[in-house]
Amino acid sequence: MQRYFISKSQLHQDHILIEGEDVKHISRVMRMAVGDRIICCTEDGQSAICELNELSADSIKAIPKEWLDEQKTLPVNVTIVQGLPKGDKLETVIQKGTELGADQFIPFKAERSVVKWDEQKIAKKLQRLNKIAKEAAEQSHRTTIPRIDMPRSLSSLIKTSESYDHKLIAYEEEAKAGEAAKLVQTLHEAKLNDRVMVVFGPEGGLSEYEVATLKEAGFSSCGLGPRILRTETAAMYVLAAISYHFELMG
Repeated sequence: MQRYFISKSQLHQDHILIEGEDVKHISRVMRMAVGDRIICCTEDGQSAICELNELSADSIKAIPKEWLDEQKTLPVNVTIVQGLPKGDKLETVIQKGTELGADQFIPFKAERSVVKWDEQKIAKKLQRLNKIAKEAAEQSHRTTIPRIDMPRSLSSLIKTSESYDHKLIAYEEEAKAGEAAKLVQTLHEAKLNDRVMVVFGPEGGLSEYEVATLKEAGFSSCGLGPRILRTETAAMYVLAAISYHFELMG
C-alpha cells in the first residue's frame, strides 16, 4: 500500500487533506480513484490506513479507517554527521541512511571538504535533499522522515552534540591501528531512545585537529573493521551494525 507523509495542518478531525506533489502522484502516477486506500503518516510517527473520498486537481480528501501500530524506527535515535563530500555522495548517504533508519543528518563543513556550498543555493540544496529523504522514507515504509540540518561548522556541531548520550567519530586511523571495540561497547551501553551522534569525514578524512577537538568535547573515536571504507559507505556500515545489534539480536 502506497505511503504518504502529512503535516499537522493536513490532519483534520474526520479526514486528511492531501495537497502538493502527492496529489499528482496519487491521481496521475498511481492512477488511484475514490475508494482506493493509502497509508498516511503524521509528523509524530503515527500511521493510518485511509480511504480516498474526494479527488480534485489540487487536493485529495482521505478518511482514516484504521490506525496502525507500526514499529519502524531504530530503538536509538541516530544522527549522521557527514563531512561534505563531492558530487552526489551526500544524496546517496541520505537516501540509503534513511532506508537504514537514521533519525537526522547534519552536513559538516570539514577542513578537508573540497565542496563548498554556495550560501545562495543552500535552500535549494536542502529542498532537494529533503525530497530524497521523503521518497526514501516512503519506499522503506518508515513512519517518519529524518531531519536534515543546515551545514554546520565544527564549533556549531560541538554545541549541538551536548544533548547527545553517545558521541562517536569514525576515524580511519583507528581502523588502521586495529581498533574494533569502541563501537561494540557503545552499542552495549546504549539504552532505548538514547541519542547517538556519529561523525564521518569527507573523502580526505577528518584532520587531526578536528579529531582532537571532538575528543575534547566528549567524542570517542572508533574503527569500522579492518577495511578502509569510502565516505558514502561508512555511515551505512554503522547504521547496519546498529540495526543488527538492536533489531536482529533482540
